[in-house]
Amino acid sequence: MENTLRILLTEQDAEAERVAELTGYLREELLDLDVADVAAVPGGPAPPGARAVDVAQIGALMVTLGSSATALNQVVTVIRSWLGRHHDTHPSLHLQMGDDVLEISEASDEQVAEAFKIFLQRHSPAGAEP
Repeated sequence: MENTLRILLTEQDAEAERVAELTGYLREELLDLDVADVAAVPGGPAPPGARAVDVAQIGALMVTLGSSATALNQVVTVIRSWLGRHHDTHPSLHLQMGDDVLEISEASDEQVAEAFKIFLQRHSPAGAEP
């Protein structure tokens, strides 16, 4: 079972500070779970002469799930709740475990619920309920 989940949070036309704030709130909530770690993903060095901040790197988190069988389910539950509370600003999420990617952007609550259900099923141990 993979034990790391990469999360990339973006928001169309958002300033870097806004993305950093949203990512920080999500990180705080995830740290309350039974996970080994939730770390910001460091960006690479800026190209010579670059002035812009890479907003995508600001919104990147790496969740190390640890050995808990329910950690991924807990993480997904928190992300769904967080996304529901920020539905008015339309943040987009990119989740990746291994080669499996889930993209959420401008989806209904029902579509989000179904997408997360399928994602959990793909990453649950055989016979376990997501």
